[in-house]
Amino acid sequence: MVADACTARDGRHQGFTLVELLVVLAIAAVAISTVPPLFSAALPGVEMKAAARRTVTGLRLAREQAIRQGRPLTLIVDVEERRLEIPGHRAINLPQRLELTFEGAEREMRDAQRGGIRFFPDGTSTGGRIVIASGDAGYQIGVNWLTGRVRMAPWEP
Repeated sequence: MVADACTARDGRHQGFTLVELLVVLAIAAVAISTVPPLFSAALPGVEMKAAARRTVTGLRLAREQAIRQGRPLTLIVDVEERRLEIPGHRAINLPQRLELTFEGAEREMRDAQRGGIRFFPDGTSTGGRIVIASGDAGYQIGVNWLTGRVRMAPWEP
């Protein structure tokens, strides 16, 4: 005869008691509460890379739009507000905890905190470099003035 899985050989029912379940839940709660600090330690690097990738995407979009529309288009970099603005598109806002620096052509600088990278219909640009950093690590995004090519690379001070 096949015995029921929850019934012992001597006829008693097997299973977990309420106390055992509560102990397991308490251990799980402690384990789960210790995990978020581990994620937050890794988060700045992930957040920084995501911000750098969004910046690269915005720059490439601006270049493609200038070529497609046949007219110059300027992407504005606002260092103080940590924002990139592309005319006709939603602004790209970078996290406040990241540091943003911008080097661009002098004629494209609006003031000490705002400047632009202008893309032309033939694919060229005024060039520039954007650095997104946190502490001693970061990413630099360079725009070649001759080709308009956008590249991202690790950055160290």
